[in-house]
Amino acid sequence: MGTFILPSTLLLTLLLAIGLLFFIRASAKERLQRLELAGEQDETTLMNQLQDYFKARSYRVAAVDREQNQVTFEGFVQPSWFLAVFLTILTAIGLLCLSLVLSSLFPSLMQLFLGVIAISPASGLFYWKKAGKLEKVLLKLTSNSSQTGSLSKITVIAHRDELIELQRALQLKPISN
Repeated sequence: MGTFILPSTLLLTLLLAIGLLFFIRASAKERLQRLELAGEQDETTLMNQLQDYFKARSYRVAAVDREQNQVTFEGFVQPSWFLAVFLTILTAIGLLCLSLVLSSLFPSLMQLFLGVIAISPASGLFYWKKAGKLEKVLLKLTSNSSQTGSLSKITVIAHRDELIELQRALQLKPISN
């Protein structure tokens, strides 16, 4: 029974290491979403609020398509120091665990396995280089006049975190299809 403990521990540790690699890769992944939102303001007021909102968040107008009533904003998204450090620490812990398991299998290579922990800052560097990028936000505004008043519909394609913040800041409601 004792002969299965070490190989099964190695297998589980390798699976956790693979999960860690996917977690690191996903930290810099694009998460663009398309969302339709409704505002109770008229089209001009809503567009002014949107421009002020994006200007305050360091975006600039990159393109305007008046025929389709569409505006593209661009802004550089700074990577998070916290996440870079967090990923480095997670990687160091994961590599330490893997090194300890491998060291118990191959005791003569213990120094080599423990030395592998020195590459853990590479995960933070990977995140830092990939996460700092130019983000685009695409807005398309349409106006719906009804008996109850003027309702503006906006279609936004942006990072999911930006969509959440936009909804919260301007009190826009998602339109369910």
